[in-house]
Order: sequence, then C-alpha cells, then structure tokens
Amino acid sequence: MTIPPVGRTGWDTQWQALGLGADELRVYEALLDAPVPASRTALAQHLGLTVRRVTNALDHLAERRFTHPARGAGLPVAMAPATALRNLIHLHQAELLHRSAELEELSGSVDRIAAQLLSSVHTPRATGIETVRGGAAIAARVASLLVSASEEIALLDRPPYASSEPDGMPVPLDMAEPVRRGVRVRVVVDREGLSFHGRARGLGDLAVQGVQIRVGTDLPTKLITVDRRVTLLPPTDAADPTASALVVSDALLSNALVPLFESVWERALPIGSVTHDQITDGDRELLTMLASGLKDEAMARRLDIHVHTVRRRITRLMQVLNAETRFQAGVQAALRGWLTG
Repeated sequence: MTIPPVGRTGWDTQWQALGLGADELRVYEALLDAPVPASRTALAQHLGLTVRRVTNALDHLAERRFTHPARGAGLPVAMAPATALRNLIHLHQAELLHRSAELEELSGSVDRIAAQLLSSVHTPRATGIETVRGGAAIAARVASLLVSASEEIALLDRPPYASSEPDGMPVPLDMAEPVRRGVRVRVVVDREGLSFHGRARGLGDLAVQGVQIRVGTDLPTKLITVDRRVTLLPPTDAADPTASALVVSDALLSNALVPLFESVWERALPIGSVTHDQITDGDRELLTMLASGLKDEAMARRLDIHVHTVRRRITRLMQVLNAETRFQAGVQAALRGWLTG
C-alpha cells in the first residue's frame, strides 16, 4: 500500500520543526510498516519517489537517530517513534539551552545599546531609531505599524499591560485583521498573561482565525516586529502615561531583535499545549504505548480493555490532535508533553 503524502500544513510545520521534511516522514512511516520493501529501489517505487530522494531521506533520518543500520545489506531499521522523538527533542532542548544562554546576555544589552545610540545623536530618526512618548502616541504608532505590514508580524507579549479595565486586562490588538490580508502573524505570550479572566479564550479565538500563538515563560522583553525591518519596543510599564517606546529600523538593533524573537518562538509551546483539558491519564498512557509502536492487541491487554475500545479511543485522540496517522498523533502528543515517562 502506498503511503499518502502529508496533507495538512499544520502537521508539515510540526514535522519540519524537528528538522525533517515530507520525504523523511513518508520514508520513516514506510520503515515502520510491515512488510518493509527489501531495497532502496523497491522503497522508492513503493512511495513514488526517486532513489536519490529516498537515499537523502534515509541519510537525514540516520543523522537524527530515527533509524539504525541493518545487520545485513537491507534497509535501515526504524527506531521506535517514542524513543526517536524523545532523543531528537532532547537534542533540540540542549541546543536551545545553549542559544538561550547567549540570548540572555544579548537581551540584557538591548536597552544599553539603544541608550548609547540615542545619547550620541541629536536627530534619532537619522539613525533609524525614534522615540515615541505617551500612551496615545504609542498606541497610534502600533496601529500604523500593523496596518503597514505586508508579509509578517512578530510579537512578544508580557505583563504589565496598558489597560482599559480596572483589573488590568490587556487592551486587545486586532491581530486577525492582518491575517485576513495574507500577513503571517506570530505571537508569543508570557504564561503570566494567561491569568487574566478570559485571556486564554481570547487567544484561542485568535488562533482559530489564523494567528499563530505560542506560550513562553519569563519573556525577556515586549516587542512588535513588522516585516523584519521595523521593531517597536513598548515601555516596560505601559500603564505609565509618561512612558516612551522605541521604534527601531537601525540594522544593528534589528539584527539582534529578530533573532531574539525567533529564539523565544522556538522555545515556546503552541497555545494548545498549555492545557490538558481534552486528555485523561488513561489517554496519556494509551498515547505513550502508541508512540512506542505497540500493536492494538498488546495495548488492549495492558489496559485490560477490548481491542475495539482501544481503536475507538485512538480514533478520538487522532481527531483531538488533528493527526492523519498514528505516527503523527504520537509526534503531536510528544510535542505537547502528553506522553508519560
């Protein structure tokens, strides 16, 4: 049976986040199948790919430890999905910890660099750095930046917020409007900001409308970057009516702020990952066994339930995880931290 190509953009994005492409996914799923084609040529014919593409995919899978060499001259052997995913995620975590340490130093220097640049010139606009003073002026400048976006908006969002309500609820930005114009919008929200009543629901609504939202902890700063060319650094205390914001189009700062956002984005979790409302301990145990490659009958015996019940629960979990295959469900569950052990 030929394995169909991945059809959902969201899944493609998650798989690519692991450093692998569509060819690698199809080849890996084929290696997990039984019977496995006997040679690279047979595997290429089975998948409708060229031998070169299959060879490249096998090399990439081996580099990321999704396979180990066969004892004979046959195809490599697929590692159990749970093992392969955990190994790769641990590798990414180690890399991110190193990158995070570098960016901690960088983020602490942003204000100092900006202050030095501002103090050295009499005309800030000439250097590509502008100071915007007062809440109304800052809000107007943010609105104009969002309207001017043609390709991408990237935003780091953390308390304290300017508020229009006594409880400090953030003033909402219409981030869905740029999406309707075809602009990619990515937002990382500090976990602390989810404590406001209705905040999580509002972010969920934005996600449904196409805004890509992730949740992080201890975000280093607030910022809004438009088309990777202009960045606005809001004041730390947005509620202060005398506060100032910096609008940066200077290459020195832009080259630091854009990588800063990307690093925070890589470490953050998709908005669906901050809650386990849709999963029980039994579901988590079932997903862990599924990711480990156990057959339905073996899972049924371990859970002491009928095999048809196992299959119904797997089908429901695939729907919850927006997965087309069982392997995709295992990856989604791993990325969301839903696996036990």
